[in-house]
Amino acid sequence: MKILILTNKFPFPPRDGGSIATLNMITGLHDAGNQITCLAQNTNKHPFPIHQIPPELGERIRFLGVDCNSSIRPLKLISNLLFSRTPYIATRFNIKAFRTELSTLLQEETFDIVQLEGPYPGQYMDLIRKKSNARISLRAHNVEHLIWERKALHEPSLLKRWYLVNMAQRLKHYELEVAQQVDFLIPISEHDASYFSLHGLQKASITIPTGFRMENYPQTELPTGLSIFFIGALDWLPNQEGLDWFLQNVFHRLVSELPELRFHVAGRNAPAHFEKKLKHPNICYHGEIEDALSFIQSYRVMVAPLLTGSGIRIKILEGMALGRPVVTTSRGIEGIPAINHPYVAVEDDPLKFCNQIVKLLTDPQEPEHLLQEARDFISLHFDTFVLSNRLSQFYKTEE
Repeated sequence: MKILILTNKFPFPPRDGGSIATLNMITGLHDAGNQITCLAQNTNKHPFPIHQIPPELGERIRFLGVDCNSSIRPLKLISNLLFSRTPYIATRFNIKAFRTELSTLLQEETFDIVQLEGPYPGQYMDLIRKKSNARISLRAHNVEHLIWERKALHEPSLLKRWYLVNMAQRLKHYELEVAQQVDFLIPISEHDASYFSLHGLQKASITIPTGFRMENYPQTELPTGLSIFFIGALDWLPNQEGLDWFLQNVFHRLVSELPELRFHVAGRNAPAHFEKKLKHPNICYHGEIEDALSFIQSYRVMVAPLLTGSGIRIKILEGMALGRPVVTTSRGIEGIPAINHPYVAVEDDPLKFCNQIVKLLTDPQEPEHLLQEARDFISLHFDTFVLSNRLSQFYKTEE
C-alpha cells in the first residue's frame, strides 16, 4: 500500500514522545511492506533541516517538509476566542503553504491511506476528500481535550481556569468531529479507545500503542549512588504541573531522608519562572539534551509524577526498556498495562511516592532483578514490527 502520513511537527530527530511515536510507526509500516511518504509541517518551534535526515532513513522513507510558522499570535488568539468555535490551538496549524503542498501532492500521486498523526491535520480533511479517494485514518496519540480539562481542574487562577475550560470545550467538539469524519480510528491506548467509543464513535478501529525496537535500547547495569531523574518537554503543561507537584510535595521529604540525593532534570523550553523552581543544591537541571537514552542510563530511578494527560507516557516506556525502575502516578501509568508489576511503582500520595523512591534507592537487592523484567515487558507489549504489521493488516482487511 501507499500510505501518506500527515503531521504538524517534523518527526526527526525523535527526542520527544510525539516524534518517537510517529517515526517508529512510519519505519514500522515501511518494514511491513508499505510505501511511505511523510508530509510534515517544519515549524519554527521545532525546525529541522531535511537534508540532514540520515541516509539510511531517507532511503527508506520519503520525507517532505513545509516551512510553517505556527507561533501563537495574540491578536489572532483573541479574534479566535471572540468569533470562532474552532480552538486556536488547532487553527494555528491551518497553514496556506502546507495546504498548497498537500494539494499538489494529491494531484500528482494516488495513495491508499492518508494517516493523520493527531487531530490537527484534520483541518485538511476537505482537501483530502476533494483531491483523493484514499481512506483516511486518525492516529490519536491521546485525547487532546482531556489534557486541557484535567489541567483546568488543577488551575488556581480563575481567569486561566476559565480559558482552559473554554479551550477544552472547543477542542472536544473539534477533536470528536475529526474522529467522526475519518474512515478509521487508531487510538494509542485502550483507555482512549474506550473514551471514543463512549462518545458514539462506532467505526472501524484498532488500538496500536507506540512501538519500540529493543536493539536501540542496549542493556546497561543499574548505576550506583542516590540519583533520580525526570525527563520530558518542559513547555508541555502536564509535565510542568507534575514536576511542580513533585517539588512541592515529595522532593523536600526525599532530601530530608537522603541528604546526598541528586535529582537530575532534563527537558526543553522550560519557562524562566519554572527554571527558578529548579534552583536547588540537590537538583541538576540539564535543559534540553542531545541523547535522551544516555541520560536515562546515567541515573538510577525515574520519576514521572503526572497529574493530567492522555495517551501513553513514552518516556516511561523508554525508562523501562532501559531497565530503570519507575515511580509514577495513576495518571502516568494510564495506557500502560504494568500497574501490578514490580518494576513500576504507582502512587498518588506524596508520602507513599517518596517511600517508593527511598526503597528503590536504598535496597541493594530490589532493583537489580527488575532490569530484565522491564525489558521483557516492553518486548512483549510494544514491539514496533509486531504493532506496525498489525496496523498494516488492519488496513488491508478493511479494504
